[in-house]
Amino acid sequence: MHFVLLLTNWLPDNVMFLRLRGFLASFFFKKCGKNLRLGRNLTFYRPYDMELGDNIYIAFGSWFNASMVIESDVLFGPYCMIAGSNHTFGNGSFRYGGDENRGPIVVKYGSWVGGMCSIVAGGGVGARCLLAANSVLNDQMSDGSIYGGTPAKKIGEVEPGKNLVFEA
Repeated sequence: MHFVLLLTNWLPDNVMFLRLRGFLASFFFKKCGKNLRLGRNLTFYRPYDMELGDNIYIAFGSWFNASMVIESDVLFGPYCMIAGSNHTFGNGSFRYGGDENRGPIVVKYGSWVGGMCSIVAGGGVGARCLLAANSVLNDQMSDGSIYGGTPAKKIGEVEPGKNLVFEA
């Protein structure tokens, strides 16, 4: 997988090359649906432990180090980070404390993880959810919700059939 991504990183992030990169990488995942689109400069640790549905887009610079399930029609903005375990304190240091793994991270159908978000152990995204940019998620999102902040908290609901408009 790393070799495929390295060889294709010089190609621009346009539809044709996003699809090519996704197709070439798809063989390395535990399960991968159709129409995977991958941006440049991505890192996947243990892709053999990741299940991906159909129509997934992962933008530039994201980093995945978790056992995970990503259902269909999911978007990841640029520079997202997914980490499936937490370091624990032991022997006077976090370095030697070991890892606490809380199981797979699940991102359900139709969700959007905004740019520069982190999803850490214990976090999960419900169906049809929005995780606002620059958020850190360490909890389970309920279906149809909007979360944001550090740590991410519920800030709204996704209303079916209504366009979302955010104002600064």
